Amino acid sequence: MSVGIVSYGAYIPRYRIKVEDIARVWGDDADILSAGLMVNEKSVPDMDEDTATIAVEAARSAVARNNIDPKRIGAVYTGSESHPYAVKPTSTIVAEAIEATPAMTAADFEFACKAGTAAIQACMGLVSSGMVDLGMAIGADVSQGAPGDALEYTAAAGGVACIIGSKESEMVAVIEDTYSFTTDTPDFWRREGMPYPEHGGRFTGEPGYFKHVSGAANGLMEKMGTSPSDYDNAVFHQPNGKFPSRVAKMLGFSKEQIKPGLVVPRLGNTYSGSCMMGIAATLDQAKPGDRIFATAFGSGAGGDAFSFRVTDKIDEVRDAAPTVEGLLADPIYMDYAMYAKHKGKIRLG
Repeated sequence: MSVGIVSYGAYIPRYRIKVEDIARVWGDDADILSAGLMVNEKSVPDMDEDTATIAVEAARSAVARNNIDPKRIGAVYTGSESHPYAVKPTSTIVAEAIEATPAMTAADFEFACKAGTAAIQACMGLVSSGMVDLGMAIGADVSQGAPGDALEYTAAAGGVACIIGSKESEMVAVIEDTYSFTTDTPDFWRREGMPYPEHGGRFTGEPGYFKHVSGAANGLMEKMGTSPSDYDNAVFHQPNGKFPSRVAKMLGFSKEQIKPGLVVPRLGNTYSGSCMMGIAATLDQAKPGDRIFATAFGSGAGGDAFSFRVTDKIDEVRDAAPTVEGLLADPIYMDYAMYAKHKGKIRLG
């Protein structure tokens, strides 16, 4: 049975802060940071936005893009590392907001930045088995970085929802195959009750990101008998601009192949939404017949790789909901003081 993306939707807050405005507060060199990270600015949630509201907006766009009947959605899974409640699911809020309740199942996923793609794989299984007609997988975050920490320059806000189904006539992209590569690698973590995550600095790169992204990517290409030249575009998890550019080169993908989905310079790292945002941005520009290779990464650590084949349906539905490029347009910039207020970094006694 075929399985694929029936629809997708994204959401990005309009507020932004430039790397130079953060660097000015901490006495860092903005030019060196921007060049090293390949990030110029990042999104910031509004005062009333959190993972739940972002997930709802992305889900509504996904439903609207292909005119989906929400009652067909039998599962809603929201992946995030910044769920608004420690105990109470985000996914029930989303399901109620899109009117998919009550004959459905819901749960929240957590695997650092790849919780959203883990949800895609879960929906693939449910749809393929016939347990549900359609499943919705969401990756959304209002990611956190401690004041003055390196993460503060990239930790952003945004989300993407993908509706997974089995009717090829409805699909915008067939999922040809998937492969995961997972180990217990403590490169990044946050204990219960702690406001900000901790990380192993440069340790997050080689044993974390590069090992697991290349492991998943090479594993899938070996499984399928494909190579980088078989794909029109590629997307890799975007904690910054440097890492996906480097891993693409390591694997044999070109700058041109990753360009459509490389949105991190203007967006920052949306964590669970990061790889999925790149996939959405690529689908926004893809042509029928294009093949897209994508690999998500989540600290802790693991990689999920996917091979997609774009269908003729993409031309019918592409403009029925906001594109990633449209969501990135017309930003509202703020200074560090307003940013700190929006992010709740100012704690009152």
